[in-house]
Amino acid sequence: MSANISVKPSSVDGQATVLTQEAIEFVAHLDRKFHARRDELLAARKVRRDRIGAGGALDFLPETKSIREGDWKVAPAPKALQDRRVEMTGPATPKMAINALNSGAKIWLADLEDSCTPHWKSVIESQVVLRGVIRREYSYTDPSTQKLYKLNDGDLATIVMRPRGWHFDERNMTVDGRPVVAGLFDFGMYFFHNAKELLARGAGPYFYLPKMESHLEARLWNEVFVEAQNFLGVPQGSVRATVLIETIPAAYEMDEILYELRDHMSGLNAGRWDYLFSIIKTFRDRGTDYLIPDRSAVTMTAPMMKAYTGLLVQTCHKRGAHAIGGMAAFIPSRKDEEINRVAFEKVRADKTRESGDGFDGSWVAHPDLVPVCREIFDSVLGTKPNQIDKKREDVHTTAADLVDVKSTPGQITEVGLRNNIDIALQYLAAWLAGNGAVGIHNLMEDAATAEISRSQIWQQVHNKVTYDDTGATATKELVSKVLEGEMARLISEGFDAQKVAEAAKLFERVSLDDNYADFLTLPALDMIA
Repeated sequence: MSANISVKPSSVDGQATVLTQEAIEFVAHLDRKFHARRDELLAARKVRRDRIGAGGALDFLPETKSIREGDWKVAPAPKALQDRRVEMTGPATPKMAINALNSGAKIWLADLEDSCTPHWKSVIESQVVLRGVIRREYSYTDPSTQKLYKLNDGDLATIVMRPRGWHFDERNMTVDGRPVVAGLFDFGMYFFHNAKELLARGAGPYFYLPKMESHLEARLWNEVFVEAQNFLGVPQGSVRATVLIETIPAAYEMDEILYELRDHMSGLNAGRWDYLFSIIKTFRDRGTDYLIPDRSAVTMTAPMMKAYTGLLVQTCHKRGAHAIGGMAAFIPSRKDEEINRVAFEKVRADKTRESGDGFDGSWVAHPDLVPVCREIFDSVLGTKPNQIDKKREDVHTTAADLVDVKSTPGQITEVGLRNNIDIALQYLAAWLAGNGAVGIHNLMEDAATAEISRSQIWQQVHNKVTYDDTGATATKELVSKVLEGEMARLISEGFDAQKVAEAAKLFERVSLDDNYADFLTLPALDMIA
């Protein structure tokens, strides 16, 4: 191994199977080739955000008009990705991996991003688990119950792995004295160990790509795919990518993103929660027209959300790509049937709307929701694998429609403030302890939860919002007072006092500091080993 490469050992059983010299050298090769371009693209994000903060607008790009108006298609989906009517999501932890693959879902989104923390143990464990389940040689015994989890003998869900976004670095591996790009580490390790094995088993190296903000960022991923396939002798086009449209800038470049990845493209996904976070973040200092109501009040039928999802389906189907719907985050209760009844009604309504809008499939966060989602999409698809033939020619989305925030119905309340703090504290306390997918109030939450919560509070304080329910003004002092109360309540209910205190310190910083942190996970990274 090169003397200019350093990799921290981990405590994970099986780490030697993934942290091999050859795999490390492969990741280093990718990082040396693409790190500088990644840095340029992150700088371009800041330039655009600063322009918007100064009063600029988002619009469809005039320089790529010929792409939007051109007659082209993405590569046809491989057999393993033609039917995506139900996708199960979750981190690549031992129990989750086996349950998701056995769940009956068509796809498992194996998440190394928002529902997986960047603790080194979690990063390496994910790679060990994925390598094992792909080869069907992995099982797990829960140490607390001694229950054995193993893969079914029959068909399993197809794995689509989500690496971390371009903004993140992996400090536990350095090349030439600098941390490697985390997304390249996640992708490189997975691709090196599993691409050929997956192809031999009738699938392939398939990826979900998060947090992108432009077609130039998609172009960089495409260059990574081409280089990786050439370097390891994997046939070009073996990689397939599904891009999450979960930032507001990317919503204006859907055609272009599909075009840049057209030889490796599979589809787009409507990542609704991160999308809301991105709207708040992008327009946080643009006044009251961009204030979003309480998170619980924002539905997919709001005008700006309908514009976003309608355009996504239309764009995908015009280009022969899949359109995948958003998350049903409900966790069924084993104690309260009324909670289940209400929640299942909401899930049914959500998936019925998505299937009727033309989506080819959708996400669920719990195995018990797989049959519900499948039943609804079965009723629309029948024996067809998808509904790419539904072109949505009725959609006529303008640039203004995508940012029509002020037409979103709902109130901004002090109850909403308290809920934001409650959920974010619980989530961040778990995150700091190494758990990135957390059940809170019967919902499976990931990092997008805390991002929306702290961003709404930052925006409310900086706009001196008057809460609709109490008439109180959003101030730093009010937020700090509510934060103290929620801390005391959680600790009294048995939450770890140290982790709650650490979570509160982090949350107060990213909610109230005048200098807004682009991603709360970046300062949070300094608080973990």
